[in-house]
Amino acid sequence: MDVIQSIDLITKNPKVRGGKPCVAGTGLRVTDLVFAHIFHKRTADEVAADYNISLAQVYASLAYYYQHKAELDEDIRQQILNTRQAKEQFSGGQPSLLS
Repeated sequence: MDVIQSIDLITKNPKVRGGKPCVAGTGLRVTDLVFAHIFHKRTADEVAADYNISLAQVYASLAYYYQHKAELDEDIRQQILNTRQAKEQFSGGQPSLLS
């Protein structure tokens, strides 16, 4: 009989980062690491070094992402939209010299 092993490296707590999935014992959201790895093209080793976490935590985050991809992709879309809206609101709709 097979025994399914669980790796307890990802947590969700309504009191931490609004209940978003995070690396256990940190405030790092899974989506933070996904952004670094997928969108910023950082290797898993680089992400681990950048955030001072273990390679196992990076891979657990990526595995969690792919297992919950639709849900987390929606969260990522919302984060991007919120950032764009905040940037537009902050700049008063004027083009930024930093853009």
